[in-house]
Amino acid sequence: MDCKPPTGPLAGIKVVELAGIGPAPFCCMLLADMGAEVIRVDRLKPADLGIPGDPRLQIPNRGRRSIAVDLKSGEGVSLVKELIVNADVLVEGYRPGVTERMGLGPDDCLAINPRLVYGRMTGWGQDGPLAQAAGHDINFIALTGALDAIGTRGGDPIPPLNLVGDFGGGALYLAFGIVCALLESRTSGKGQVVDGAIVDGAANLMAGVFAMMARDAWSRERGGNMVGGGRPWYGVYRTRDDQYISVGAVENRFYTELLKRTGLNEAELPPRDDKAGWSDLSEKLRAVIRTRTRQEWSKLLEGTDVCFAPVLNVDEAADHPHMKARKVFVEQYGMLQPAPAPRFSRSEPSIRRPPPTPGQHTREVLQEMGCDAQRVDALFACGAVV
Repeated sequence: MDCKPPTGPLAGIKVVELAGIGPAPFCCMLLADMGAEVIRVDRLKPADLGIPGDPRLQIPNRGRRSIAVDLKSGEGVSLVKELIVNADVLVEGYRPGVTERMGLGPDDCLAINPRLVYGRMTGWGQDGPLAQAAGHDINFIALTGALDAIGTRGGDPIPPLNLVGDFGGGALYLAFGIVCALLESRTSGKGQVVDGAIVDGAANLMAGVFAMMARDAWSRERGGNMVGGGRPWYGVYRTRDDQYISVGAVENRFYTELLKRTGLNEAELPPRDDKAGWSDLSEKLRAVIRTRTRQEWSKLLEGTDVCFAPVLNVDEAADHPHMKARKVFVEQYGMLQPAPAPRFSRSEPSIRRPPPTPGQHTREVLQEMGCDAQRVDALFACGAVV
């Protein structure tokens, strides 16, 4: 059996997902992890999504069932509308106007289900001069100012994978917006559209930066700020075995602990708050940290108030004692993957299903919708579903 009963806080919520790539599927993974019943409406030709490889290994697609529908046919669109009648949420990640042209835009869907929360995921948003332009994570965070701030002093901006835009500013904000709209609908009895734009979310993630700007505590120079590696006591250092460790000794007492445990004499160092001495202080820290291996530093510093962690690759991270104790990563359905997060004291999230192959559950879902055998056969025969 490939399905577990829903136990998370969103158990009972029904979601229809119009298949896409990147942040929209990840948003639906989050909802599914929390117990929502998600039906993914896949295209007849999944290769059109530009996702290579075996779909059963696409971890962001975990937790839901798949029905493959021809959305260019009237029968296919009608079928999706039937799904929407009893749904709480619809999620789509197309360019603005695409679902309207399909006949599945917000007005179409809210007309048949006034309580529906209609979640839209785009990079630039539903309006504005760039709304119809193509783009990816790197472009969206570039326009918000986030990318410019990430990197080393004197170096180029460094793309932080696609965590800040697609998944942080996009999927997480859309999931948050959907849950907010669901809560509001309990009072109003009405659904609404959630316009999830990556530029909006990524800019919102910069609230702390804007706070520092407001008090003139933010340097426009890349690598010149505390959390950007602009302080000697907050950064990444190379060890003797050419591995890396991280230190974040921001508070004075943690900084004192760092010096004590590394064997540096504070009286012989430039004053901590003297910016002119930071280069010298960084050099001394680099030199002392190069005297031991990453494992040796872990043994000496891990678990102390130095604010320390070794820099691990993903395989090492899964094997770390702390991560194993908390079961941050799990081996499920033959794949190592991150466990659902966050955690709850009563409503335990879970990975209920493996990633589906497109159309894997078409017949099952049609039968649950009340389609009789004759209609199911007719839908397959005309190519509306596969």
